[in-house]
Amino acid sequence: MSPTCPVRPSVSIGRTARLLLLAVLALAAVVAGMSVSGTAYAAPAGVAAAPSSVAATASSIAAVLPAAPGDPIDPVDPVAPVEETGVVSINLNGENAKPSSSIVVLLGITLLSVVPSLLLMMTSFTKIFVVLALTRNALGLTGVPPNQVLAGLALFLSLFIMAPVLSSVNELGVQPYLNGGLDFAAALDAGSGPLREFMLGQTREEDIALITRAAEQANPADAASVPMLTLIPSFMLSELRAAFIIGFVIFIPFLVIDLVVSASLMSMGMMMLPPVMISLPFKLLLFVLIDGWGLIVTALVGSYG
Repeated sequence: MSPTCPVRPSVSIGRTARLLLLAVLALAAVVAGMSVSGTAYAAPAGVAAAPSSVAATASSIAAVLPAAPGDPIDPVDPVAPVEETGVVSINLNGENAKPSSSIVVLLGITLLSVVPSLLLMMTSFTKIFVVLALTRNALGLTGVPPNQVLAGLALFLSLFIMAPVLSSVNELGVQPYLNGGLDFAAALDAGSGPLREFMLGQTREEDIALITRAAEQANPADAASVPMLTLIPSFMLSELRAAFIIGFVIFIPFLVIDLVVSASLMSMGMMMLPPVMISLPFKLLLFVLIDGWGLIVTALVGSYG
């Protein structure tokens, strides 16, 4: 019996499966092409219909598309450029020519920063403090009373002497400005009038002429035409001169006491004993008996009339 080829059923089954797979793929491609081209496709009975993405694709495309054009907008005229002049304008007055609260606070802070300079240059503080310091040196006391005590006494004596002047400045300049009756420049000019009169009354003509010649300016026609920049240093020179004259008068009696004590010690041969230790009690006793502080304060206050 001749040999025969064996039957291989697995090979035929594999080929059949491949053909079926190719047929399914071809059918899926045809169905996809029909759905994209808009052809209706009905799924066979018993087979569940696949979810369609046509509606989602259409909505995404509609969202990407631009909106319909609207009505045109009327053109706007171009704004003219603002010219920069480089000048900053600050109005110190508010509505109805009345300064605002912020401006008043700003001026108050500025005034507080320049009060020490005004106190030294335009009031009687410098003269009083110098006289009190010279009195302390004449007594031979280096640290008693301390500078704080002398400065406090000079401050309150200055306020006592300058009280009428400060009242006039408040009535003529400060209150009209706060009430809106005067602008800042006019209030400053009106308020400086009482201070000018006070300083002119205590300033010598020689000192005004000295400062005028130092500035190489023409001589003022009258006292009202003296500028403040010339009047202030002239006033300080006159105050220092008057303070030194008062200090010289105070030194004389204490100098006599020092001379008497020194001569007495030399005559007794006590050259190693400092004269200050002996003369200081006598000077303090004399100063208390004649009420020295009262005399000095009376002379200072009376010098301003």
